[in-house]
Amino acid sequence: MSPQHLRLDPVQETLLLTLYARALDSKAPTPILGDTLAAAVADRIAEDTGYDFAKLKPKPSLVASTALRARRIDDVIRRFTTAHPDAVVVDLGCGLDTRSTRCAPPAGVDWYDVDFPEVADLRRRYLPDRSHLVAADVTEPDWSRALPDDRPAVVVAEGLLPFLPGDSFRTAIRRLTTRLPAGELVLNGYTRFAAWAMKYHPSIKALGIDAAQGFDDPREPEHWNAGLTLVAEQLLTRAPEVAAFPQPVRALTRLIAHSTALSRQGTRILHYRF
Repeated sequence: MSPQHLRLDPVQETLLLTLYARALDSKAPTPILGDTLAAAVADRIAEDTGYDFAKLKPKPSLVASTALRARRIDDVIRRFTTAHPDAVVVDLGCGLDTRSTRCAPPAGVDWYDVDFPEVADLRRRYLPDRSHLVAADVTEPDWSRALPDDRPAVVVAEGLLPFLPGDSFRTAIRRLTTRLPAGELVLNGYTRFAAWAMKYHPSIKALGIDAAQGFDDPREPEHWNAGLTLVAEQLLTRAPEVAAFPQPVRALTRLIAHSTALSRQGTRILHYRF
């Protein structure tokens, strides 16, 4: 079957790219994330639909950076849910991420996976986990009513920022931080240049996507009237896991790590408190 039979538009189809990247990492000699469930899900989709994951052509740098950013975001969630065993986790644009399985939160944690109805249908078919599944466009105003508003929450937005038009991302975050009593937000931040350059990446070009949203200053979200305070900016070019990157990606990443400006054009994790 074609992607149309999966009923995914080009932006939604990016979930297959990140799934495939995590799957390839799990099969590497030295995995960074080691998400074997992602590999199993990708294999099932290929078998059921005939989807050609190879057409996405993910470069080793994309596979490594996707695995590393997921690992670091998982770390934030694990720390938060350990400190708040009754917390709420809200994963925006969750795609087919197996994050709730990887993080294995305490039993008192309520996990909400949010994505388009078409994606929610795929999750029901391929990831029958115990999370609360919210079938919605994250930019719509009403879906957040499904969330508890009396418990600390950690909001995740991985890979979402470049694909939302205008100021819809900040509006969505502002709605959430207004509804939720307190918590944290973690995302992989794109500079304006990095978001613009994404459309020329072979994998993104293969999907026909025009991604362009980003911001340069990690403190910019503090001015979104969302009550956000920057906790940390992690430049992943300087992460110890870079030692597991394949050559020549490892050597290039270590060279870039000497420059903060250049490191910000790559993968960075932004962590806020509200």
